[in-house]
Amino acid sequence: MVDKTVLDEVIESISGMVDISDKEVQKRIATAKGRIYLSDISMDHIRSKTNPKGDVLENAKLAAIHAVKKTPEMVFMCHPITISNVDVDFEVDENYIEVFVSVTTLNRTGVEIEAIAGVMNSLLAIFDLSKRFEKLNDGSYDTAKISNIKVVKKIKS
Repeated sequence: MVDKTVLDEVIESISGMVDISDKEVQKRIATAKGRIYLSDISMDHIRSKTNPKGDVLENAKLAAIHAVKKTPEMVFMCHPITISNVDVDFEVDENYIEVFVSVTTLNRTGVEIEAIAGVMNSLLAIFDLSKRFEKLNDGSYDTAKISNIKVVKKIKS
């Protein structure tokens, strides 16, 4: 057995992408979700599509799709992969909106990070478009809260 040098140990500790070249190409689907809580006035503007900045949910959908496609630029160890499909759905409750993003690819690696990135960016867009109704006089945001971001489904076939 050959003794490791300090250089060998340093080289082993350097971050890098995982080699997926030997993995099988498969259809892969991941779904993530997240929630944003908002004030009554923000929710009313979203439901009635009267937000001065435009249709909040349509903007949030586009933000999700954009984030999915740009994930390798934001999360630098993610493989740049072809995205076959992105579905964005919303469940609008009395005081919150739940965002669901499903991402599909035919590839050697999954799309969980892309789905999470889509959810997060969608929630950020909703927050951004609603913040004028959420901000208190002292600059704080008592009601607006993003939470419960997680992967809810992963399929490989």
